[in-house]
Amino acid sequence: MLQKFQNHLLHNFQFLNGKKILLATSGGKDSMVMVHLFQQLDYKIGIAHCNFQLRGMESFEDQNFVQEYAATNDIPVFITQFDTKAFAEDYKISTQVAARELRYNWFYELLESEKFDYIGTAHHADDNLETFLINLSRGTGLEGLTGIPEQNEKVIRPLLAFNQEEMEEYARLNNIQWREDSSNASDKYLRNKIRHHLVPMLKELNPNFLSSFHKTQMYLQEAQVMVEDASIMIYQQVAKQKEDDIYFDLKKLKKLPNYKSYLYQWLKEFEFSAWDDIYDLVESQSGKYIFSPEYRLLKDRDSLILSPINFEINEEKYFINENQKEVKVPLNLTFCKVADINLTTNSAIFVDADKLQYPLILRRWNEGDSFQPFGMNGKSKKVSKLFKDEKLSLIEKENSWLLCSNDQIVWIIGLRQDERFRIENTTKNRLKIQLE
Repeated sequence: MLQKFQNHLLHNFQFLNGKKILLATSGGKDSMVMVHLFQQLDYKIGIAHCNFQLRGMESFEDQNFVQEYAATNDIPVFITQFDTKAFAEDYKISTQVAARELRYNWFYELLESEKFDYIGTAHHADDNLETFLINLSRGTGLEGLTGIPEQNEKVIRPLLAFNQEEMEEYARLNNIQWREDSSNASDKYLRNKIRHHLVPMLKELNPNFLSSFHKTQMYLQEAQVMVEDASIMIYQQVAKQKEDDIYFDLKKLKKLPNYKSYLYQWLKEFEFSAWDDIYDLVESQSGKYIFSPEYRLLKDRDSLILSPINFEINEEKYFINENQKEVKVPLNLTFCKVADINLTTNSAIFVDADKLQYPLILRRWNEGDSFQPFGMNGKSKKVSKLFKDEKLSLIEKENSWLLCSNDQIVWIIGLRQDERFRIENTTKNRLKIQLE
């Protein structure tokens, strides 16, 4: 196996030459085999061990075992301990997810602080098969069937080409000592059930099952690349970026023979999970939406609009003093006294400065706001009714700002001026307010 491992590194991991590799080492057979292999080939390595404190004294015995091995073999070793259960409870996640997040965050900290180049993990071919079967049993897209990648940014998995039998044989021939994790014998977790029962059955049906599986996975990976290429091409035809929002043209989308697949491909990275609800959104009425943890997908007439969720409270206010000539935040407004007026437009208004009460206030609109539209003497109108008449999307409504004097609206910025502040024949001080 050593020769095969060396050839594997030469062909697929040439970039490791001369680099420092931090090996994630639990003390189990797989990670101890990985450490031994790198030792034999004289790579610059260090050992990182996480004590998750999930198995009582066993966890500390694992820690001691790894520390002693590193000391005996003169390998730099880094040890940390986590209160994994408390972390999982605090963040309302499973213990397995908590352990993964804790260890990888720590690994990346070590890369930075200890000047390592890569993190090596001991995932092998059987782990890859188990992951495939787990994803298959839960339901997944094509990418969930393509397996564990050999490299993911700074994380490398150099043992994916080797199976469990090869690892055990290498450990036996080289008298490698390791710690047995007692939880591996339990069928409490889905992975263990698959490992103990399903995988042996598949190997019994076909002794070359892992080899056949590897070929199938290569075909799936090639298909995934084709899907991604096609997805990018179609995305350029259907989607348009407007500031932080993405607009998907529903007319173009629905002409695609399998638009649901494209939607999945485009939206999966935004952590959506209610896929049936998303597909139903295409045919639903305007105003319906679906949330992911940080994004919202909104149906608005002929578009689906993807936008980040604004977690800020909608009560923000900005005050403008009488002598201010310009405002930069949240909008770029300029204030200028003028002698004559031009035609009022959506981007500029002219008001009687003497009617204003300072400080002026810039704020978001609220349900129930009303104003007197320019040119409509004495008649009030709900701001929400104006938005409806102007056919504003929900996103555009949320991004609308009001310029107010005391409790009265002076300007629904970019849309309509209020009649009460218009310039009369008797007006002495004319103020131009411009939206840049």
